[in-house]
Amino acid sequence: MGNRPPMRTKLIDLRTGGEESVTDITRQCADFVAEAGGDGLLNVFVPHATAGVAIMELGSGSDDDLLAALRDLLPADDRWRHRHGSPGHGRSHVMPAMIAPYATIPVVSGELALGTWQSVAIVDVNVDNPRRQVRLSFLTSPADGAGW
Repeated sequence: MGNRPPMRTKLIDLRTGGEESVTDITRQCADFVAEAGGDGLLNVFVPHATAGVAIMELGSGSDDDLLAALRDLLPADDRWRHRHGSPGHGRSHVMPAMIAPYATIPVVSGELALGTWQSVAIVDVNVDNPRRQVRLSFLTSPADGAGW
């Protein structure tokens, strides 16, 4: 593996605001893997019980469509048994079962191997917590490709 450690990790802080949001973190992910270089896998993990990671097209209304779909599937009303926080807060704890709190992205020659319209986003419907952390972990492949 040369001088590169087999895994690098970085914690980034985000401010998602006090409303439902889809926050693009593609640039932070791309910068992180470019600095590390090489081939491997990037794992993006949000260590929160009420947020998720989505790989999707952003802009062109897709962000709003996703939030609208989540409002339809998980209404912010009093049906939820998990009841602390703002009304409908329980939906925020169910959302990560639909949009997982992690994603893994292939990296080739220090670049994210995303599709043409794909971006990496943090999805947050919890209006009670405007601050989030995201852990980026880059696992590099062995220099000679052996073992993979």
